[in-house]
Amino acid sequence: MLVFSFTMVAQEKTQTAETISQDLFASTEPLPIKLEYSIREIKKETDDSTYINSILKYGDQDGNWLELPVELRVRGNYRLKNCYFPPVKLKIRKSNYKGTLFDTQKRLKLVTPCLTERDRNDNVIKEYLAYKIFEVVSPYYFKTRLVDIEFNELRGSKGKVHLMKGFLIEDDKHVAKRYEGKIYKRRVHPLQQDDLASVRHAMFQYLIGNTDYSQYDMHNVKVMFHEPDFIPLPYDFDMAGFVNCSYAVVSQIGTKKLPITSVRQRLYRGFKRNPALFQQVRQEFLSSQSEIMAQVDACKGQFELEREFEVARDYIFDFFKVIADDDKFQSQILKKARTQ
Repeated sequence: MLVFSFTMVAQEKTQTAETISQDLFASTEPLPIKLEYSIREIKKETDDSTYINSILKYGDQDGNWLELPVELRVRGNYRLKNCYFPPVKLKIRKSNYKGTLFDTQKRLKLVTPCLTERDRNDNVIKEYLAYKIFEVVSPYYFKTRLVDIEFNELRGSKGKVHLMKGFLIEDDKHVAKRYEGKIYKRRVHPLQQDDLASVRHAMFQYLIGNTDYSQYDMHNVKVMFHEPDFIPLPYDFDMAGFVNCSYAVVSQIGTKKLPITSVRQRLYRGFKRNPALFQQVRQEFLSSQSEIMAQVDACKGQFELEREFEVARDYIFDFFKVIADDDKFQSQILKKARTQ
Protein backbone atom coordinates (compact mmCIF):
# COMPACT_ATOMS: atom_id res chain seq x y z
CA MET A 1 0.00 0.00 0.00
CA LEU A 2 1.32 3.46 -0.90
CA VAL A 3 2.06 5.51 2.23
CA PHE A 4 1.15 9.19 2.01
CA SER A 5 1.16 12.00 4.56
CA PHE A 6 -1.86 14.27 4.55
CA THR A 7 0.43 17.18 5.34
CA MET A 8 1.04 17.41 1.58
CA VAL A 9 -2.50 18.75 1.19
CA ALA A 10 -1.86 21.27 3.96
CA GLN A 11 1.34 22.36 2.22
CA GLU A 12 -0.62 22.92 -0.99
CA LYS A 13 -2.97 25.16 0.97
CA THR A 14 -0.23 27.28 2.50
CA GLN A 15 1.50 27.65 -0.85
CA THR A 16 -1.69 28.99 -2.47
CA ALA A 17 -1.64 32.80 -2.53
CA GLU A 18 -4.76 34.55 -1.24
CA THR A 19 -4.71 37.93 -2.89
CA ILE A 20 -7.86 39.57 -1.54
CA SER A 21 -9.46 40.31 1.79
CA GLN A 22 -11.24 37.46 3.56
CA ASP A 23 -12.55 39.32 6.63
CA LEU A 24 -16.09 37.94 6.32
CA PHE A 25 -14.84 34.36 6.47
CA ALA A 26 -12.09 34.86 9.05
CA SER A 27 -14.30 33.84 11.99
CA THR A 28 -16.03 30.54 12.69
CA GLU A 29 -18.54 32.28 14.99
CA PRO A 30 -22.06 32.63 13.54
CA LEU A 31 -22.70 36.14 12.26
CA PRO A 32 -26.07 37.57 13.42
CA ILE A 33 -28.02 39.03 10.50
CA LYS A 34 -31.50 40.41 9.86
CA LEU A 35 -33.32 40.34 6.53
CA GLU A 36 -36.78 41.35 5.43
CA TYR A 37 -38.54 40.63 2.15
CA SER A 38 -41.62 38.98 0.69
CA ILE A 39 -41.19 35.33 -0.28
CA ARG A 40 -44.05 35.70 -2.73
CA GLU A 41 -42.38 38.69 -4.40
CA ILE A 42 -38.93 37.16 -4.64
CA LYS A 43 -40.33 33.91 -6.09
CA LYS A 44 -41.99 35.91 -8.88
CA GLU A 45 -38.62 37.22 -10.06
CA THR A 46 -36.93 34.08 -11.40
CA ASP A 47 -34.82 35.77 -14.08
CA ASP A 48 -31.09 35.64 -13.32
CA SER A 49 -30.70 39.38 -13.84
CA THR A 50 -33.74 40.53 -11.83
CA TYR A 51 -33.16 41.42 -8.19
CA ILE A 52 -35.28 42.98 -5.44
CA ASN A 53 -33.89 45.60 -3.07
CA SER A 54 -33.47 44.94 0.64
CA ILE A 55 -31.36 45.89 3.65
CA LEU A 56 -29.05 43.38 5.30
CA LYS A 57 -28.46 44.19 8.96
CA TYR A 58 -25.54 42.49 10.71
CA GLY A 59 -24.17 42.62 14.23
CA ASP A 60 -20.64 43.78 15.00
CA GLN A 61 -18.40 42.67 17.86
CA ASP A 62 -19.77 45.43 20.10
CA GLY A 63 -23.36 44.36 19.65
CA ASN A 64 -24.25 47.18 17.28
CA TRP A 65 -26.41 46.60 14.19
CA LEU A 66 -24.97 47.85 10.91
CA GLU A 67 -26.95 48.24 7.69
CA LEU A 68 -25.90 47.19 4.21
CA PRO A 69 -28.06 47.78 1.11
CA VAL A 70 -28.28 44.54 -0.89
CA GLU A 71 -30.09 43.15 -3.89
CA LEU A 72 -31.65 39.69 -3.72
CA ARG A 73 -32.82 37.07 -6.17
CA VAL A 74 -33.80 33.41 -5.92
CA ARG A 75 -31.43 30.71 -7.13
CA GLY A 76 -31.55 26.99 -7.78
CA ASN A 77 -34.29 24.89 -9.33
CA TYR A 78 -35.36 22.03 -7.07
CA ARG A 79 -35.35 24.03 -3.86
CA LEU A 80 -37.13 26.93 -5.52
CA LYS A 81 -40.03 24.66 -6.45
CA ASN A 82 -40.13 22.57 -3.29
CA CYS A 83 -39.05 24.83 -0.44
CA TYR A 84 -40.98 27.29 1.70
CA PHE A 85 -37.79 29.37 2.06
CA PRO A 86 -36.16 29.66 -1.39
CA PRO A 87 -32.35 29.92 -1.42
CA VAL A 88 -31.18 33.38 -2.42
CA LYS A 89 -28.23 35.15 -3.95
CA LEU A 90 -27.06 38.51 -2.63
CA LYS A 91 -25.52 41.22 -4.78
CA ILE A 92 -23.73 44.10 -3.08
CA ARG A 93 -22.49 47.21 -4.86
CA LYS A 94 -18.87 48.23 -4.32
CA SER A 95 -19.94 51.64 -3.03
CA ASN A 96 -21.88 49.84 -0.28
CA TYR A 97 -19.48 47.03 0.71
CA LYS A 98 -16.25 49.05 0.62
CA GLY A 99 -14.70 49.27 4.07
CA THR A 100 -17.28 46.96 5.67
CA LEU A 101 -17.10 43.36 6.87
CA PHE A 102 -18.35 42.43 3.39
CA ASP A 103 -15.52 44.19 1.56
CA THR A 104 -14.83 42.63 -1.90
CA GLN A 105 -17.90 40.36 -1.61
CA LYS A 106 -19.83 41.49 -4.68
CA ARG A 107 -21.99 38.36 -4.74
CA LEU A 108 -22.80 35.77 -2.09
CA LYS A 109 -25.10 32.78 -1.79
CA LEU A 110 -27.25 32.48 1.32
CA VAL A 111 -28.30 28.96 2.32
CA THR A 112 -31.35 28.77 4.59
CA PRO A 113 -33.64 25.96 5.75
CA CYS A 114 -35.92 24.61 3.06
CA LEU A 115 -39.04 23.84 5.08
CA THR A 116 -40.49 24.79 8.46
CA GLU A 117 -40.00 21.28 9.85
CA ARG A 118 -38.52 20.48 13.26
CA ASP A 119 -34.99 19.60 12.06
CA ARG A 120 -34.71 22.47 9.57
CA ASN A 121 -31.82 24.22 11.32
CA ASP A 122 -29.89 21.01 11.93
CA ASN A 123 -30.07 20.21 8.21
CA VAL A 124 -28.44 23.57 7.50
CA ILE A 125 -25.65 22.85 9.98
CA LYS A 126 -25.00 19.47 8.34
CA GLU A 127 -24.77 21.01 4.88
CA TYR A 128 -22.43 23.67 6.24
CA LEU A 129 -20.32 20.88 7.74
CA ALA A 130 -20.00 19.25 4.32
CA TYR A 131 -18.29 22.43 3.07
CA LYS A 132 -16.01 22.47 6.11
CA ILE A 133 -15.05 18.83 5.56
CA PHE A 134 -14.13 19.58 1.95
CA GLU A 135 -11.82 22.33 3.24
CA VAL A 136 -9.89 19.60 5.06
CA VAL A 137 -9.52 17.27 2.08
CA SER A 138 -8.87 19.78 -0.72
CA PRO A 139 -6.67 22.87 -1.05
CA TYR A 140 -9.35 24.42 -3.31
CA TYR A 141 -12.82 25.14 -1.91
CA PHE A 142 -15.64 27.62 -1.34
CA LYS A 143 -15.36 29.56 1.92
CA THR A 144 -18.44 29.69 4.15
CA ARG A 145 -19.69 31.55 7.22
CA LEU A 146 -22.47 30.49 9.56
CA VAL A 147 -25.19 33.08 10.20
CA ASP A 148 -27.98 33.36 12.75
CA ILE A 149 -30.90 34.80 10.79
CA GLU A 150 -33.81 36.86 11.98
CA PHE A 151 -35.98 36.86 8.88
CA ASN A 152 -39.04 39.06 8.73
CA GLU A 153 -41.27 37.56 6.06
CA LEU A 154 -43.39 40.36 4.65
CA ARG A 155 -47.03 39.40 4.10
CA GLY A 156 -48.96 42.41 2.88
CA SER A 157 -49.23 44.89 5.74
CA LYS A 158 -48.10 42.26 8.25
CA GLY A 159 -44.97 40.24 8.78
CA LYS A 160 -43.90 36.95 10.33
CA VAL A 161 -40.53 36.57 12.02
CA HIS A 162 -38.54 33.35 11.51
CA LEU A 163 -35.40 32.59 13.54
CA MET A 164 -33.18 30.35 11.44
CA LYS A 165 -29.68 29.01 10.93
CA GLY A 166 -28.00 29.68 7.62
CA PHE A 167 -24.63 30.19 6.00
CA LEU A 168 -23.03 32.40 3.38
CA ILE A 169 -20.98 30.99 0.49
CA GLU A 170 -18.47 33.04 -1.46
CA ASP A 171 -19.12 33.53 -5.16
CA ASP A 172 -17.33 31.25 -7.64
CA LYS A 173 -15.57 34.20 -9.30
CA HIS A 174 -14.35 35.24 -5.87
CA VAL A 175 -12.93 31.75 -5.32
CA ALA A 176 -11.15 31.85 -8.69
CA LYS A 177 -9.64 35.26 -7.94
CA ARG A 178 -8.47 34.00 -4.56
CA TYR A 179 -6.54 31.21 -6.27
CA GLU A 180 -5.50 33.30 -9.29
CA GLY A 181 -7.55 30.97 -11.48
CA LYS A 182 -10.61 31.26 -13.68
CA ILE A 183 -14.03 29.57 -13.63
CA TYR A 184 -14.28 27.47 -16.79
CA LYS A 185 -17.60 27.55 -18.61
CA ARG A 186 -17.13 24.60 -20.97
CA ARG A 187 -17.38 20.93 -20.10
CA VAL A 188 -14.22 19.15 -19.03
CA HIS A 189 -14.39 15.39 -18.55
CA PRO A 190 -13.33 14.29 -15.04
CA LEU A 191 -10.52 12.21 -16.58
CA GLN A 192 -9.14 15.44 -18.07
CA GLN A 193 -9.26 17.21 -14.73
CA ASP A 194 -6.37 17.15 -12.29
CA ASP A 195 -5.94 13.52 -11.21
CA LEU A 196 -5.63 14.09 -7.46
CA ALA A 197 -8.28 16.80 -7.33
CA SER A 198 -10.74 14.65 -9.28
CA VAL A 199 -10.30 11.57 -7.07
CA ARG A 200 -10.38 13.65 -3.88
CA HIS A 201 -13.63 15.17 -5.07
CA ALA A 202 -15.25 11.81 -5.86
CA MET A 203 -14.07 10.37 -2.53
CA PHE A 204 -15.50 13.37 -0.69
CA GLN A 205 -18.88 12.95 -2.42
CA TYR A 206 -18.82 9.29 -1.36
CA LEU A 207 -17.95 10.34 2.21
CA ILE A 208 -21.06 12.54 2.51
CA GLY A 209 -23.21 10.09 0.53
CA ASN A 210 -23.94 12.50 -2.31
CA THR A 211 -24.84 11.40 -5.84
CA ASP A 212 -26.57 14.64 -6.86
CA TYR A 213 -23.68 15.97 -8.94
CA SER A 214 -21.92 15.62 -12.28
CA GLN A 215 -18.37 16.80 -12.86
CA TYR A 216 -18.82 16.59 -16.62
CA ASP A 217 -22.20 18.33 -16.85
CA MET A 218 -21.15 20.76 -14.09
CA HIS A 219 -24.22 19.92 -12.03
CA ASN A 220 -23.48 21.19 -8.52
CA VAL A 221 -19.81 21.39 -9.48
CA LYS A 222 -17.86 24.36 -10.79
CA VAL A 223 -14.65 23.74 -12.72
CA MET A 224 -11.77 26.13 -12.13
CA PHE A 225 -8.82 26.44 -14.47
CA HIS A 226 -5.76 26.79 -12.25
CA GLU A 227 -2.88 26.63 -14.70
CA PRO A 228 -2.17 24.02 -15.91
CA ASP A 229 -4.99 22.04 -14.28
CA PHE A 230 -8.79 21.87 -14.15
CA ILE A 231 -10.06 21.67 -10.56
CA PRO A 232 -13.59 20.60 -9.45
CA LEU A 233 -15.27 22.80 -6.82
CA PRO A 234 -18.40 21.09 -5.39
CA TYR A 235 -21.39 22.84 -3.82
CA ASP A 236 -25.05 22.25 -2.85
CA PHE A 237 -25.10 19.12 -0.68
CA ASP A 238 -28.69 19.09 0.59
CA MET A 239 -29.42 15.82 -1.25
CA ALA A 240 -26.54 14.03 0.50
CA GLY A 241 -27.19 11.14 2.86
CA PHE A 242 -25.14 12.96 5.49
CA VAL A 243 -27.59 15.88 5.46
CA ASN A 244 -30.61 13.56 5.07
CA CYS A 245 -33.28 16.18 4.38
CA SER A 246 -36.87 14.98 4.34
CA TYR A 247 -37.26 16.05 0.69
CA ALA A 248 -34.03 14.41 -0.53
CA VAL A 249 -34.42 11.87 -3.35
CA VAL A 250 -31.99 9.59 -5.16
CA SER A 251 -30.71 11.45 -8.18
CA GLN A 252 -31.34 10.27 -11.70
CA ILE A 253 -28.45 10.99 -14.04
CA GLY A 254 -29.98 11.65 -17.44
CA THR A 255 -32.15 8.64 -18.22
CA LYS A 256 -30.09 6.33 -16.03
CA LYS A 257 -31.43 5.38 -12.61
CA LEU A 258 -28.81 4.84 -9.94
CA PRO A 259 -28.69 1.41 -8.24
CA ILE A 260 -29.60 2.72 -4.78
CA THR A 261 -32.99 3.26 -3.15
CA SER A 262 -32.10 5.73 -0.39
CA VAL A 263 -29.89 8.81 -0.18
CA ARG A 264 -28.36 7.26 2.94
CA GLN A 265 -26.78 4.56 0.77
CA ARG A 266 -23.32 5.45 -0.47
CA LEU A 267 -22.36 4.94 -4.11
CA TYR A 268 -18.91 5.77 -5.47
CA ARG A 269 -19.32 7.67 -8.75
CA GLY A 270 -15.71 8.48 -9.62
CA PHE A 271 -13.92 7.08 -12.65
CA LYS A 272 -11.42 4.22 -12.88
CA ARG A 273 -7.82 5.35 -12.61
CA ASN A 274 -4.39 4.09 -11.65
CA PRO A 275 -4.87 2.04 -8.43
CA ALA A 276 -1.88 3.81 -6.88
CA LEU A 277 -3.77 7.11 -7.18
CA PHE A 278 -6.75 5.65 -5.28
CA GLN A 279 -4.42 4.40 -2.57
CA GLN A 280 -2.78 7.80 -2.28
CA VAL A 281 -6.12 9.55 -1.79
CA ARG A 282 -7.25 6.77 0.54
CA GLN A 283 -4.26 7.48 2.77
CA GLU A 284 -4.95 11.21 2.65
CA PHE A 285 -8.47 10.67 3.96
CA LEU A 286 -7.36 8.19 6.63
CA SER A 287 -4.70 10.65 7.78
CA SER A 288 -7.33 13.39 7.97
CA GLN A 289 -9.84 11.38 10.02
CA SER A 290 -9.09 13.17 13.30
CA GLU A 291 -9.31 16.60 11.68
CA ILE A 292 -12.59 15.77 9.92
CA MET A 293 -14.17 14.39 13.07
CA ALA A 294 -12.97 17.47 14.94
CA GLN A 295 -14.80 19.65 12.40
CA VAL A 296 -17.99 17.71 13.09
CA ASP A 297 -17.53 17.85 16.86
CA ALA A 298 -16.85 21.60 16.75
CA CYS A 299 -20.40 22.14 15.49
CA LYS A 300 -22.11 20.02 18.13
CA GLY A 301 -23.24 23.12 20.01
CA GLN A 302 -24.98 24.45 16.88
CA PHE A 303 -27.35 21.47 16.71
CA GLU A 304 -30.77 21.82 18.27
CA LEU A 305 -31.51 18.08 18.37
CA GLU A 306 -28.81 15.90 19.94
CA ARG A 307 -29.99 12.86 17.99
CA GLU A 308 -29.42 14.68 14.69
CA PHE A 309 -25.82 15.35 15.66
CA GLU A 310 -25.21 11.75 16.76
CA VAL A 311 -26.63 10.27 13.54
CA ALA A 312 -24.61 12.70 11.42
CA ARG A 313 -21.40 11.92 13.30
CA ASP A 314 -21.94 8.17 12.98
CA TYR A 315 -22.52 8.55 9.24
CA ILE A 316 -19.11 10.19 8.76
CA PHE A 317 -17.41 7.68 11.06
CA ASP A 318 -18.85 4.80 9.02
CA PHE A 319 -17.04 6.12 5.95
CA PHE A 320 -13.71 5.58 7.65
CA LYS A 321 -14.67 2.02 8.52
CA VAL A 322 -15.07 1.38 4.78
CA ILE A 323 -11.80 2.92 3.59
CA ALA A 324 -9.79 1.41 6.46
CA ASP A 325 -10.87 -2.10 5.44
CA ASP A 326 -9.04 -3.49 2.39
CA ASP A 327 -11.93 -5.72 1.29
CA LYS A 328 -14.57 -3.00 1.67
CA PHE A 329 -12.37 -0.44 -0.08
CA GLN A 330 -11.95 -2.88 -2.96
CA SER A 331 -15.64 -3.85 -3.26
CA GLN A 332 -17.31 -0.52 -2.50
CA ILE A 333 -14.94 1.91 -4.18
CA LEU A 334 -12.41 0.37 -6.56
CA LYS A 335 -14.91 -2.04 -8.15
CA LYS A 336 -17.62 0.62 -8.30
CA ALA A 337 -15.47 3.13 -10.18
CA ARG A 338 -17.05 4.09 -13.49
CA THR A 339 -15.75 3.50 -16.99
CA GLN A 340 -18.22 5.87 -18.67
